[in-house]
Amino acid sequence: MKEIPTRFLALAAVAALFGMIWGIQMSASHDYTLSPAHGHLNLIGFVTMSIFGTYYALTPRAADRPLAKLHFWIATAAVVLLAPGIVIAITDRGELLAQIGSLLAILSMALFAFTIVRYGVGPFVAAKTDGQEN
Repeated sequence: MKEIPTRFLALAAVAALFGMIWGIQMSASHDYTLSPAHGHLNLIGFVTMSIFGTYYALTPRAADRPLAKLHFWIATAAVVLLAPGIVIAITDRGELLAQIGSLLAILSMALFAFTIVRYGVGPFVAAKTDGQEN
């Protein structure tokens, strides 16, 4: 299934683009107040989404599972809520959005860890033991 890797990698590219534009804006204005939010956009939005997309491209049997779609939507919600939530927290307007985004980011990584353990890495098919697939 190419759909899941494409979704993850497309979102990663968009996050990187926004992160770069935001970084240039901060540099031009010499105001780095929001750099923690910028950093999280790059890390959660670009780096982790790229890793997720690459994993699913390399492991199509994991990408074909409904869990992969759930993983995508949870990871997307984490990116969409976390970076703005950090901006809101830094500007003393509340921490709830950042907290929700953080919890979703943790859930997303837990799903990723489960998926790796369950399906391994790569296109191989698990060896059969006693007539049953692992």
